[in-house]
Amino acid sequence: MELAGKVNAALLAMCRPNCPTLALFRNSTAANLMLIIDGARTKILYKPEFFTSAYDNYGDGGILALLAHEVGHAIDMTAPPSWMKSGWTPELRADAWAGCAFAKMNLGASALRAGLTTLSKYPSPAHPSWGVRLPALQAGYTQCGGTLPSGKGRRGARTPNDN
Repeated sequence: MELAGKVNAALLAMCRPNCPTLALFRNSTAANLMLIIDGARTKILYKPEFFTSAYDNYGDGGILALLAHEVGHAIDMTAPPSWMKSGWTPELRADAWAGCAFAKMNLGASALRAGLTTLSKYPSPAHPSWGVRLPALQAGYTQCGGTLPSGKGRRGARTPNDN
């Protein structure tokens, strides 16, 4: 999948030389999207209908965001950066990695908005509220070279509901 390659390339420099080997699998019984670690093997499983729906609604930006979050879970175990807050949960850390990937992929405003909207619309039960997640995404984005849009005060990047 071409989009998975973009996410991997964006985060590769952040985890070298300890990057996990990831495999992406279609699985019609998966609960949308999940990361599975089986010994030394790390797999991302996705339900094809879930990816189709996310793509139809949010395009490449949506799929990139979902993959970046899952890859964030995988690399966080091998290369936690000093800029991440020690008190962040694994979900917030994966969000920060996703924000970092957004910056490294140099997403345009439309794809960035689609990615944020996708992450806000498809939370798992383990995710905290969007108001808690967005600052972690913003932190990852800025720490990896992204510039937050101006015009929204000190809050930073627009939320998916901003017009």
